[in-house]
Amino acid sequence: MEAAAEASGGPAALSCFSYNQDCTSLAIGTTTGYRLFSLSSVEQLDQVHESNEIPDVYIVERLFSSSLVVVVSHAKPQQMNVYHFKKGTEICNYSYSSNILSIRLNRQRLVVCLEESIYIHNIKDMKLLKTILDTPPNTTGLCALSINHANSYLAYPGSATSGEIVLYDGNTLKTACTIPAHDGPLAALAFNSTGSKLASASEKGTVIRVFSIPGGQKLYEFRRGMKRYVNISSLVFSMDSQFLCASSNTETVHIFKLEHLTDSRPEEPPTWSGYMGKMFQAATNYLPAQVSGMMNQDRAFATVRLNISGQRNICALSTIQKLPRLLVTMSDGHLYIYNLDPQDGGECVLIKKHSLLGSGKMEENKENDLQPPLPQSYAATVARQSTVPSTSTMPGYSEDGGALRGEVIPEHEFAPGPVCLDDENEFPPIILCRGSQPGKAKRS
Repeated sequence: MEAAAEASGGPAALSCFSYNQDCTSLAIGTTTGYRLFSLSSVEQLDQVHESNEIPDVYIVERLFSSSLVVVVSHAKPQQMNVYHFKKGTEICNYSYSSNILSIRLNRQRLVVCLEESIYIHNIKDMKLLKTILDTPPNTTGLCALSINHANSYLAYPGSATSGEIVLYDGNTLKTACTIPAHDGPLAALAFNSTGSKLASASEKGTVIRVFSIPGGQKLYEFRRGMKRYVNISSLVFSMDSQFLCASSNTETVHIFKLEHLTDSRPEEPPTWSGYMGKMFQAATNYLPAQVSGMMNQDRAFATVRLNISGQRNICALSTIQKLPRLLVTMSDGHLYIYNLDPQDGGECVLIKKHSLLGSGKMEENKENDLQPPLPQSYAATVARQSTVPSTSTMPGYSEDGGALRGEVIPEHEFAPGPVCLDDENEFPPIILCRGSQPGKAKRS
């Protein structure tokens, strides 16, 4: 859920941007430092923190809504810096043998990806647990880490020439399986929130597949398009795993719906359309595998047509103010917020545009303030969903006061484990991160 963007000039050009693990916060890196934003409101973009201590930031990752943030700068591309931004202190830093390409973290593990190696740290004390050496050349630092610390699955390319995925168990520190996902090299990987599904796309960008975890069986296959190859820049599940969003270097963002899989379907009434559907399905059994597979691939449930194409972007599917939203952050320095109709899909409606390089205040989108009301089916759908009892929650720490504003953190995030989110007792403890440690990753 991160992207690097080429500098567009100016004193604060956007160089990278990433959502946190549950898409409640946005981090951006600039030539002068980094900024953190809260994504709790559509109308207002709240800037949580700004730091100008480290210039030329090209990686910035925040751990959920805690004060732990990991930063890498072009000035020292082989060094990872871990900060407690609310206290204004550096927890620790590590140096590696080559440039850091990406960083992934959950409440149990912190993963650093280099071009030909991966380092796995225990996030509680930053101890280096495992070094995976001699991985296939991975020039983009492609990898994905399950945000569910109960399994901490890690996925990364198993080949530089084919679409093989290596699934690694970050808790037991053993390889779980390999998945032959695509014919060509991989371009995108993403876990759902529970770590039970893994989505992937190849460099062609035409087909997106979803696999069960840890078994590796193919569950879904979606077709983004057939006319042209694209570079998939973002692949992300909604937190409830009902939707999967894919964006690329084109002007179209695709949202796919993950229908529930059943072994047997109820008998449909004898209608002409039902009869033709069965005939069509039966005909695919006599067609070549490539043709029948293409006919069985599901198409997008909802789409967004961006005003510009060719710019780096990342997407997130989030619930803001009780409504499902699509968030698109682009390298032009703006955050676009769309309404998503969870029942009927179709074209998503742009409702707000925020500037990320200004003062952090809302930027009105006057054109879309005049949009007509949404269809009744959408409102009815939202109303029905809001009446469903939510999962067990309890007040917790967040960057803007938590319980003071009625915000809650899901109880599963407080399961016995590595990270305590009380502000004064946050892990990793600063004292435990001092000192030296053997291994190729050097701490200072």
